[in-house]
Amino acid sequence: MGPLQENGTDTVKITVGVADMKVSNDPEAILVTYSLGSCIGIAVYDPAVQVAGILHFMLPDSSLDPVKAKSRPYMFADTGIPPLFKEAYKLGAKKQRMRIIVAGGAQVLDQQGFFNIGKRNHMAVRKIFWKNRAMVSHEDVGGNVNRTVKLAVKDGSCRLKVSGRGELLV
Repeated sequence: MGPLQENGTDTVKITVGVADMKVSNDPEAILVTYSLGSCIGIAVYDPAVQVAGILHFMLPDSSLDPVKAKSRPYMFADTGIPPLFKEAYKLGAKKQRMRIIVAGGAQVLDQQGFFNIGKRNHMAVRKIFWKNRAMVSHEDVGGNVNRTVKLAVKDGSCRLKVSGRGELLV
């Protein structure tokens, strides 16, 4: 079976919804998150221990709605990113070995850029990563396209499907 073939009988697909986060060390698993518009998907992978995780967050800052942030921390960058890393660490991952992929942050429903949610989401990620000395391996953000991210736990292969550009191996 080649990288990221989902129709194999042994493959387990783990879907990461909007305002959701999943981490796995199951070598048969593929993590996938769909329809990243202004939302951002952060995929992390540690090859030494075969640990993968994806966060799909919607908004940059939990201060926008502290009550919602308590019940749905993965909705926001500042309350979603730390648990993504902490859950990966619990499975043996180490930050310095991690490959980090960032996708999304588009301007899809806000064509005039009035709210700039996608840009604000991207800036929040950059600020959090800079502060914590986390280096991004690959980034595909902005524009006005939706993206889907698929990450294989077995080998860390990551496919990024971008509207109008097809699927890329990153």
